[in-house]
Amino acid sequence: MAEKTTGTAGAVVKRSALLGAVFLMATSAIGPGFIAQTTQFTVQLGAAFAFAIVVSIVIDIAVQLNVWRVIGVSGLRAQELGNRVLPGVGYLMAALVVFGGLVFNIGNIAGTSLGLDALFGLEVKIGGAVSAAIAVAIFLSKRAGVAMDRLVIVLGVLMIGLTTYVAIVSGPPVGEAMTQVVLPDTIDFLAITTLIGGTVGGYITYAGAHRLLDAGVTGPGQVAQVSRSSVISLLVTGVMRIVLFLAILGVVAGGASLATDNPPAEAFAHAAGDVGLRLFGMILWAAGITSVLGASYTSVSFLVTFSAALRRHRNWLIIAFIAVSAVAFLLLNQAPTTLLVLAGALNGLILPVGFGVLLWVAARRADLLGGYRYPRWLLTIGVLAWMLTLYLGWKSLSGIAELWG
Repeated sequence: MAEKTTGTAGAVVKRSALLGAVFLMATSAIGPGFIAQTTQFTVQLGAAFAFAIVVSIVIDIAVQLNVWRVIGVSGLRAQELGNRVLPGVGYLMAALVVFGGLVFNIGNIAGTSLGLDALFGLEVKIGGAVSAAIAVAIFLSKRAGVAMDRLVIVLGVLMIGLTTYVAIVSGPPVGEAMTQVVLPDTIDFLAITTLIGGTVGGYITYAGAHRLLDAGVTGPGQVAQVSRSSVISLLVTGVMRIVLFLAILGVVAGGASLATDNPPAEAFAHAAGDVGLRLFGMILWAAGITSVLGASYTSVSFLVTFSAALRRHRNWLIIAFIAVSAVAFLLLNQAPTTLLVLAGALNGLILPVGFGVLLWVAARRADLLGGYRYPRWLLTIGVLAWMLTLYLGWKSLSGIAELWG
């Protein structure tokens, strides 16, 4: 799915892929998992959940600035770097990301089904199957990369606009939320780790950076472009996280009880009536379908570098990945919301492994970076974030077992 960048047409494709990389990471990070997690933990913690939101944003900044920089400058995907650091590590990273991506993609398809249920009243299994078919159709296109880029850009902008409207209508206690950022009444480690896993961990860590390689933006000479793209993607993601939290918080603070099987839909309905419910359906479906594309594309990007045959059949591998996810969703009896939260927690445990490899490359393997002198300040914040993900992952192990039980 690599794009050629020669001539005027090539330059247009390159710009589209760059913007696509920004929104692929952003929409993956604000998928249905994040929506379900935000609703569940806002109901439990109220305004105190603002602390977890801010922690996730700070860690996201430290992680993504390093990930985009190392992958973009080296011109190598994460698993390739892993095998260069220590033979076999890249295969382990691929296995972890593909497994986590598959689990998360089942949740993504579950999210699309909940969205279509809220939007049209469509039965959840039918909605999931229809959404998977749409995702498959994207990768059957001869210009799958361009089609994916355009779809995630349009739907990403739509999600932010609609959610901002609901956040304004719900009238959240912004002052209280800001106070809780500094002095939280409760610090829930499972909530923080699950949120990090659903917005930073697993395949999400690499979605934008791997798409950047397909855009041909690689090498030390492209550092400015790499940095600019990563910062824009972080801004988009941060804005969406905040406005979604505020939208749900306004409903919860107003005394609404979200006790149905689809609490996010109920929250939007409380905020804006039937219109709010339909808006939620559109937002959740957009979040779900873009995350299906992101999870499938990025997970397969961890496999195609291992052989020429896999590279030649890349789109078919992505289609197969979507199909397996859809079949698993149809066969599972696990409640979609619970599955989404569990997937986020699992991805939070995967994060320290792959991110640790990239930090090692930044610190010790200048030869893989073309002689580029890696900024010490960037490496420092990366190491601090990595240490925090280790701690949070350890603290959340018992919580994950409780969720699954």
